Amino acid sequence: MLDRAKNTTGLRPRAKQPADTAGNLASILSSKVVGQPDVIGQIVSYVEMFQAGLAPENRPVGVFLLLGPTGTGKTRTVEALAEALHGSHKNMLKIDCGEFQMEHEVAKLIGAPPGYLGHRETQPMLSQQKLTAVASEDCGLSLVLFDEIEKAATSLARLLLGVLDRGVLRLGDNSVVNFERSIIFLTSNLGAKEMMRELRPSFGFQSAVGGAAVADVTAKMQSIALAAVKRKFSPEFVNRLDHVVTYKALTHEAFAAIADHEIANLQNHINNRLGPKAFQIEVPFGTRQWLIQRGTSTEYGARELKRTVHRHLTQPLASLVARSKVASGSRVRVDVAADGESLQLRLAGEGELPAPTQPTVLLVDDNRDFLKFLERQMAESGWDLVVAESVTEARKLALKRKPAAALIDYSMPDMNGVELAQVIRKTLPETQLLMMTSSKLEEEDEAVCQEYGFPVLRKPFLAADAMNLIRKRLAGVERRGI
Repeated sequence: MLDRAKNTTGLRPRAKQPADTAGNLASILSSKVVGQPDVIGQIVSYVEMFQAGLAPENRPVGVFLLLGPTGTGKTRTVEALAEALHGSHKNMLKIDCGEFQMEHEVAKLIGAPPGYLGHRETQPMLSQQKLTAVASEDCGLSLVLFDEIEKAATSLARLLLGVLDRGVLRLGDNSVVNFERSIIFLTSNLGAKEMMRELRPSFGFQSAVGGAAVADVTAKMQSIALAAVKRKFSPEFVNRLDHVVTYKALTHEAFAAIADHEIANLQNHINNRLGPKAFQIEVPFGTRQWLIQRGTSTEYGARELKRTVHRHLTQPLASLVARSKVASGSRVRVDVAADGESLQLRLAGEGELPAPTQPTVLLVDDNRDFLKFLERQMAESGWDLVVAESVTEARKLALKRKPAAALIDYSMPDMNGVELAQVIRKTLPETQLLMMTSSKLEEEDEAVCQEYGFPVLRKPFLAADAMNLIRKRLAGVERRGI
């Protein structure tokens, strides 16, 4: 049992927090869970309430029901929170509700009462000892996860009523488990099929719709999820939830970030497992886009992308290592095959420059200060940038560097920006061309942009807006319709 001795201040003891996570929990979670900033913000507020000693008494710190399409990061959110607070994703008490589909199986959670056969041999899964064990010296907050709650027998929801309301669970031997220093998470796929039907017409086309349309889709998803929850659970159960959170379907930007994470994790895995025999993997931007194109799905979310990385990167690399084809300290370059249907792994030659993991982008603007600002912001994200302050310089650099995309200012002194875009299109048809302007385009130039598919960014804009639009154009999201 946890020590519940009263203190003279009347406040609960403040949990000890590591110096590097106490004030940066939101940013840490955002780096681990992609594309769900609203969810992270709500969870962090409850953790901070616990850290401040202001969590409510006689009930859990917070109770969250996490809903949304599969593969959007519901379970991963709890694992990431455990990593941030306790140092390991295993520091949480996880109950797989798929194991409790029959009514009699729910008894395994609390143990058999005295007098029943096997009473002394049965160890309840929800004991105070297990709850305390998943906390750590750095943080006294226990994380409890009931995964896929809708799969469990209805008696499990009834069993949890007292836990969610008073933070207390009475076991079969009449002992009490106190959940007052816990956050309880329930995950569910309720309403997921209805959400998919809502998402399929618009998923992948968010660049073509306004913010209001995206907000409408999000509101509809939340409405679908909440309606499904009310059909499944009783009103008294729903009323004990602090937040019913609906996860958004992952965008192309989120998939790109997840792909980067997966490749970085693979490199760390190689370094940790092989030690002095480790080698470097180089996955250029084009290869990453190939993986994203084949590993993105509205139906399976990020799990499909992880399987694609495993199948096309991890397994071929393991084969090379098993056959002693890779020397320690070497560089393995992963390129798309000529037919575009597979990946090719080869050893990078001596003196061969590393391939950029982000696209090469040509920035054209006669405003030097604006160029420096944009260049600095995009370079921090690892983008390979080429800068030109005149049309003449831009044409030379375009032929030399063959950029994947070009961001061109409309009002250039030596040539109209739209005209420059047309020139580059003729010589480099694969380069994605984008216009930026602080003024209104002439009707003729507006028509040219529409004819050639040159999107127009209105100044001022954030560097992130430009990068997201370039990623979408390079990935051909609208053409693939994912």
